Amino acid sequence: MSSSPVSSSITSPPRAALLRSLALTACLGLTLTACGGGDGSTSSGATPSQAAASGESTAAPERADADLVVWADAKRAAALEDVAQRFGQENGITVAVQTVSQDLQTNFVTANTAGNGPDVVIGAHDWIGNMVQNGAVDPLALPEAEQAQFTDIALQGVTYEGKVYGLPYAVETLALFRNTDLVPEQPATFDDVVATGLASGAENPLCLQQGQEGDAYHMQPLYTSAGGYLFGTTGTGEHVPTDLGVGAPGSIAAAQKVAELAQQGALKTSITGDNSISLFTEGRCAYLVSGPWATADVKTSGTPYALSPVPGFAGMAPAQPFTGVQAFYVASKGENKAFAESFVLDAAARPETMRALHEAEPRPSAMREVLAEQSAADPDTAVFAEAAAGGRILPALPQMAAVWEPLGKAYAAVVNGADPARTMTTTGETIRASLQ
Repeated sequence: MSSSPVSSSITSPPRAALLRSLALTACLGLTLTACGGGDGSTSSGATPSQAAASGESTAAPERADADLVVWADAKRAAALEDVAQRFGQENGITVAVQTVSQDLQTNFVTANTAGNGPDVVIGAHDWIGNMVQNGAVDPLALPEAEQAQFTDIALQGVTYEGKVYGLPYAVETLALFRNTDLVPEQPATFDDVVATGLASGAENPLCLQQGQEGDAYHMQPLYTSAGGYLFGTTGTGEHVPTDLGVGAPGSIAAAQKVAELAQQGALKTSITGDNSISLFTEGRCAYLVSGPWATADVKTSGTPYALSPVPGFAGMAPAQPFTGVQAFYVASKGENKAFAESFVLDAAARPETMRALHEAEPRPSAMREVLAEQSAADPDTAVFAEAAAGGRILPALPQMAAVWEPLGKAYAAVVNGADPARTMTTTGETIRASLQ
C-alpha cells in the first residue's frame, strides 16, 4: 500500500472468479475506494487513485464464536482489544475483535448480506452511501447532547440523507509540508508556494502526487480554490448526485490553473504516491502536499519542516482538501444489535477509546475534548485539525465510483499538455453518461 489516504486506486488486478462475483454483488454502486482493491479507508495511507493496485484481496474471516463481533483493520483491531474485553466483562458477554486486512468494506457488505457478518464495523465515512444502498448499516441513535461532543466536520461526515449512521472518532485531510531550510517563510498563497519553491533551488518545487493515472484526491485543494466542485450540496450540506460539477466553469478554471502549474514545472506526473514523501524527506522537494500518514517519515528523516493548511490561489477561493472521517457502524444484520449499539454509544464514545485509537494511528480526534488535548501536545495535530475543519467532506455518494478514474486521468492529461477546457468538458460528459 502506498503512503497517502483513501485505501483504494484506479485499476484493479484480476481476482478469483468467485470473489469477483461476490464483490460485484456487494459493490453495486460501491465507491471505487472500496471495490478497487484496498479497504476503502481514508486512513490507510492510499488514495482513491492508488489502492486498487494493492494486489489480491483476502476473504473475510468467519464470524467468531462470540456474543459480540467487531471487524476492523489491523491497527484499529489491536487498539480496540482492551476496550472490547472491558465491555464484555461489564456486560457479562464475550466479545471478539477480528482483523480484516483487505477489502474490509466489500467483505463486510457481502458477509452482512449473507447473515454471517460482524455486529460492528470500523471504517471510513465515504462507505456510508454504499452501505446504506445495500442495507448494511442501521442509523445510530446518537442523542443531540452527545453529538455536541464531536466536531462539526466529523458529524457532517457521518450524516447521510439526514440521518447519523456512525460514531466518528477521527478526521484526516491534506496539509502543506515545507522544508524550512529551503523555504524559511510560510507562503500566503499557492502562487507563493510555486514561486518560492522554484526559487529554492530544489530539484522539485512541489511534490503533489499525480502519477500517470492522475490523482483527484491530492488535486482537490487546487480544484476547489479555482472554483471546482464534484457534486453540489443542499443547504444542509447533503451532496446532490444529479448536480455534477466536473465540466462546469469552475472545473475548467481549475484545469487551466493545473496547466499553468505544469508549464512552470510545479506539477509532474513523475511525482507519485510511491515517491512523493521520500523525495521531500531527501530534500528534493521544497514542499509536499500530503496527510498525517506522511508525518512519521518526515520526522524520522530529520528533515526540518513546518506544517500549514494548503493555501488557495491569489484572488481565488480558499483551498479545501477532502476531509475524511473514521467511524464505528452498527451492522443491520448483526446477531446482537442491542449490544452492538451499546458498544458504539458507550464503549467507543469514551475519551480513553479515542486516545487508544489515536495512539495506534495518529489522526486528529473527532471528539472535542480529546482533540483539545492532542492539539495542545502536538502542533502538527492542531494544523491537521484546522485543515480538516476547513476542508470539504469527501462525498459518501455511491456515484463517486464514476468520478475517481476519469477525473484523475483528466488531471494527468492536462499536466502532460492536453487542452484544459476540452479535457475537463469531455471528462464531465463521460462521468455524466456513466451516472445515467
